[in-house]
Amino acid sequence: MKAYETHESSENYLESILMLSMDHKVVRSIDIANMLSFSKPSVSVAMKRLREEGMILVDENGYITLTDAGMAIAKGTYEKHVVITNLLVDMGVNAYTAGQDACRIEHVLSPETFARIKEYYLKSHPEGVPELDTILEFQQTKPFFNK
Repeated sequence: MKAYETHESSENYLESILMLSMDHKVVRSIDIANMLSFSKPSVSVAMKRLREEGMILVDENGYITLTDAGMAIAKGTYEKHVVITNLLVDMGVNAYTAGQDACRIEHVLSPETFARIKEYYLKSHPEGVPELDTILEFQQTKPFFNK
């Protein structure tokens, strides 16, 4: 499944698991529910679906990890979120509004459109996108995360 073909809900859950994993030793359904302000039963249903789709693994303790496929979608969604947020802030949008708008925009962009947005952004930011380096550093320090 290509990232562009996923559902917004799945992308949000996968991105949330990635973000929580960078701040927590383990990720549980309750952590996701608290982060997204969703009910525990709603998150449980979503985790079951993501597990069946091969996007996550859930161990006997209820700890959630991303598979390679889940990580690819989570990283792609997070990258879109960060680049779009930063671009909107550069344009004068306050950071909170930019982040909220980016969260909605990131799910409807085609890969082609996002590639052009990122290319445009990087022209004025040759240093890259520092927030994305966090993911690479995280993966190097927790190689067990991708299973």
